[in-house]
Amino acid sequence: MHQYIILSLSFFACLPLFGQSVNGVVTDEAGNSLPGAYVFWHAGDAHTHTDNAGRFDLPGVSTGDTLHISFIGHTGRDLIVPENANDLAIVLQSGSLDLREIVVGSSDRPQRIISGIDLAVRPVNSSQEILRSVPGLFIGQHAGGGKAEQIFLRGFDIDHGTDIAISVDGMPVNMVSHAHGQGYADLHFLIPEAIGAVDFEKGLYDANQGNFATAGHVDFQTKDRSGGSFVKLEAGSFGNLRTVAQLDILSGKNHNAYVLGEYKVADGPFESPQNFSRGNLFAKYTGLLRDADKLSVSLSHFSSNWDASGQIPERAVASGLIGRFGAIDDTEGGETSRSNLIVGYTREIDGATFIKNTFSYTRYDFELFSNFTFFLDDPEFGDQIRQQESRDIIYAQSVLHHNTNLGGTTVETRIGAGLRSDRTDDSSLANTINRTTVQNYIQRGDVSEDNFNLFADARFEFGRLSLQPGVRLDHFRFGYRDLLATEYTNASVNKTRVSPKLKTTYRLSPDSRLFLNAGTGFHSNDSRLANTSQISGMTPPAYGVDLGLETKLLPRLIMNTALWYLFLEQEFVYVGDAGIVEPSGRTRRFGADMSLRYQMTDWLFGDLDATYSHARSIDDEEGENLIPLAPRLTLAGGLSVKAQNLTSGLRFRFLGDRPANEDYSLTAEGYLVADANIAYTLGRFTFGVLVENIGNEKWNEAQFATESRLFDEAVPVEEIHFTPGAPRSVLTTLKLSF
Repeated sequence: MHQYIILSLSFFACLPLFGQSVNGVVTDEAGNSLPGAYVFWHAGDAHTHTDNAGRFDLPGVSTGDTLHISFIGHTGRDLIVPENANDLAIVLQSGSLDLREIVVGSSDRPQRIISGIDLAVRPVNSSQEILRSVPGLFIGQHAGGGKAEQIFLRGFDIDHGTDIAISVDGMPVNMVSHAHGQGYADLHFLIPEAIGAVDFEKGLYDANQGNFATAGHVDFQTKDRSGGSFVKLEAGSFGNLRTVAQLDILSGKNHNAYVLGEYKVADGPFESPQNFSRGNLFAKYTGLLRDADKLSVSLSHFSSNWDASGQIPERAVASGLIGRFGAIDDTEGGETSRSNLIVGYTREIDGATFIKNTFSYTRYDFELFSNFTFFLDDPEFGDQIRQQESRDIIYAQSVLHHNTNLGGTTVETRIGAGLRSDRTDDSSLANTINRTTVQNYIQRGDVSEDNFNLFADARFEFGRLSLQPGVRLDHFRFGYRDLLATEYTNASVNKTRVSPKLKTTYRLSPDSRLFLNAGTGFHSNDSRLANTSQISGMTPPAYGVDLGLETKLLPRLIMNTALWYLFLEQEFVYVGDAGIVEPSGRTRRFGADMSLRYQMTDWLFGDLDATYSHARSIDDEEGENLIPLAPRLTLAGGLSVKAQNLTSGLRFRFLGDRPANEDYSLTAEGYLVADANIAYTLGRFTFGVLVENIGNEKWNEAQFATESRLFDEAVPVEEIHFTPGAPRSVLTTLKLSF
């Protein structure tokens, strides 16, 4: 029924409008294209925005009309339409951020405005902040700092990436059929100083997004230009030391290249030091080859290793057996590495058409030691496990963008095709002792997974009304070779999923618009189920609807709010220590999101993100149908100062209590944590101080309802196991630019 409703919404009629068309490209003073710049003719209420190449086409205007062009962080300008209104070259000068320049009503993606403001006011400076840059998204780290963060968004405990699609410059980050679970998304290879933009959307309404994009998707875009060379040193509490260096190799109008390096070590507040170390290297070249053709090539590599104290049971702390930062098994930890090649090539066909091509190759290695249950299964040696894999990923996508003027109405069309291929070598789960001795293998085999996709969508504007119907086709081939089977087995399954989508917006005024989005999506299940009876649910569909309003309450106050609903026909829980996937049936979630961005003065900014989510399992009885760890109420916000030489901020995040199990007999306690930072630039030097958890609150970063047994216990106990959040810490920064 859900699918038929959404398909029926995708039919529409075209009403022609007539008028002169103005087209051109918007760039900054350095010649970089500005995608998402706003072009308005207020007198006639005509408007548009630039595409990914900075191009625009605005129908319905005449010679002598005055247009206004603006872009976040740049000084807006007026332009009188000349007689020859084709291929205009419009340059915007970089300037201070002024929210009065933002005209909400013309944005094709309302959340892009929020991310642009945030990055301009408070740029991402640490790996923990990378995912927190998405409003309403919370994370938790519970394995020594080297493991991918646990993610929470829109009533989901997303684990490490089951229901959010994450990419960097178009390259997929989520790992399918990973040794630690489906959708594993480790972003630690991304150096924060390399981030140039964050593009995100909540929900499953973008036809260019497929696997895992149910709660939403995030694309981190690295900067094309370095902005200059620098070295940075950070040092602080708990043995925290980080060095970063950026070298501007090539800086010109058409060709740019730079290299970034990072090295970080930390012990953490734990009684058993984490011995965490991570090294990152990133290099990128961007060039204009001819006309508007653009080539970008980036190489990156990171490696990390760490020890971990793991999750500890509440009873062990309450009895005095260990302290809050102690450990039951401090032999946990791991090591991982990832190397990436990303090639992007945008080929301009004509002023209205271009093709954006992306190719990436990833080599990945992973080894993780964990102990969730201590001595539950093995009273003598303990329950330590090792999860391990090596992986190669090839990804390629081509997307055709075409703008057409139909009777005075601009139609923006996208048609794309892509392929992703994953191959793992000896992906395994084993019982181990002290990270050295393998007792036995629980699971061992080779994963092969291919995903071919096609998508198409088009954006039509009929006066104040905009319609963007789209459809996506995904075809999967899941394969698994079981190396523990007595006879050779190489099972494979083919699945195809069609996902229709529709975005609708109605512009109430230049500074206010309503939007209604509907669509279907999915997240794939683990390829290791290919030889089981669960193959029928390999790509269970999801159905979603968003109804929202984006408006300017004041000239410098922007509000984005949405009511949303999401239904999944099947969810799965990956039980890591057993190597099995448990289906948990149908689920329903609904809630509300709100984001406020307020510029109080030229230099003082405020922000607030609030979310409420209601998550339930449909097939279970009332009172036993709560979804464990699903967030209910979250708040995040703060004040930021952005002056010529001074930046500072005071920020907080609040995560409310939530159920730890299905009947809410165990509670994952919420927390309220605040951080503060200040930085001052004097000539080429920048000095900064960051204080995290300024109130020195006792809070739990990760919590689970787990059945475990300690060494001297006769029977197991199910209760909350947690990883403590860090106490107050101080980090100082010194940066030299040259």
